[in-house]
Amino acid sequence: MARVYNFSAGPSMLPEKVLRQAQAELLEYGDSGQSVMEMSHRSKWFDAIIKDTEATLRRVMNIPDNYKVGFFQGGATQQFAMVPLNFMTTGKADYIVSGNFSGLAAKEAAKFGEAKIVASSKDKNFTYIPDVNAIDYDKDASYIHICQNNTIFGTQYVELPQVEGVPLVADMSSMILSKPVDVTKYGCIYFGVQKNVAPAGMAIAIIRDDLLGKAADNVSYFPQPCPTFLRVLHVSCRSHFRAAAFRAVRLSHCRANGNPAPLFPSYHR
Repeated sequence: MARVYNFSAGPSMLPEKVLRQAQAELLEYGDSGQSVMEMSHRSKWFDAIIKDTEATLRRVMNIPDNYKVGFFQGGATQQFAMVPLNFMTTGKADYIVSGNFSGLAAKEAAKFGEAKIVASSKDKNFTYIPDVNAIDYDKDASYIHICQNNTIFGTQYVELPQVEGVPLVADMSSMILSKPVDVTKYGCIYFGVQKNVAPAGMAIAIIRDDLLGKAADNVSYFPQPCPTFLRVLHVSCRSHFRAAAFRAVRLSHCRANGNPAPLFPSYHR
């Protein structure tokens, strides 16, 4: 088989070693008598997989102990709603729109409060990143949201917005693990895994402890149709609250263990 180089805007390539390992485990994972896709998300086998995946991500990214790591079904676009539902405590937030995805995130957040677009590069078709030092931020904003790297337009932040008392939330879907990141500069980092980590179907969020447990008052376990949108509930259960995206978690695990080089690919949005 002649493998192709895939530079599409969707899922990127996986290392052949990881794919062959997944193929070998399709019928049975270890001595479990079942495929990873069949086992309980609370089984000892899957518990070991997800704990080791988190531990490896923490080591590679140097994630401090005061940050939680959550594995969520769905992609980064689902996080566009989870961010305001969990973090918009003052009823408003600042958004910098530098491309398609940051624009969609701001549009989604506007359903839950005031999503103020404090800067945008739409005037020049998103061919530049707004000067983060020239923006009039709202000191009462619950957070500042950016999409740090833009697939369609090929731009990336060099400087980050840093406002005292206002956490930075960043969508890093297409740049995650492509270079070292100082996690302490962010309140929350989230990303869909399909660009640089694993197959589509899962997002990972890295959240500072002090931001958890502050979901909007009008979002409760019942009668909301999607209670797992509450990050504190999901993270407190170590991502075991409901059945996980097993294949994506396991392939994230495979890629992180024994395949360190592919964690820093050249693919960017």
